[in-house]
Amino acid sequence: MTIRATANGIAILGLSLALGLGGCASTETARGRIVKAAPRCADQTAQIYFDSFSAELTKEGRAVIAAAAQQARPCKVTGVEVLGLADSVGGASDSNLDLSKRRAQAVTAALAGAGLPAAEFKITAVGETGSTTADGRARPLRRRADIVVHLAPS
Repeated sequence: MTIRATANGIAILGLSLALGLGGCASTETARGRIVKAAPRCADQTAQIYFDSFSAELTKEGRAVIAAAAQQARPCKVTGVEVLGLADSVGGASDSNLDLSKRRAQAVTAALAGAGLPAAEFKITAVGETGSTTADGRARPLRRRADIVVHLAPS
């Protein structure tokens, strides 16, 4: 008699566990359908770095642009700002201004090519302005374009 009671108890315990775990699984699945993370549609900023004297995008720069475009897809793009910069190394101020313009244009073209939803692009280039320290040293991290993608929920 004790053996039968234990066997019945084990069967009931097993059935209870199966039903309980099944309930958790279905609750979690239902919860997953109800609670979904909303698209993250906050403004994004990124910096794209270039080699010296170059406006050609690097592999890393293309990856950053692709990631920005991917993150913006579920959102409404309300505007894009691209600021081209250059350092003070090399040629004259005019050539550095031209280089910063070409960097901004290269980034803008890559953003559009990566599938960034249509938006108004504001392109600015400042050349070497602000590219030296107070004691006259060049700032090589100025070889870049800064991007701000303004996003809103769609």
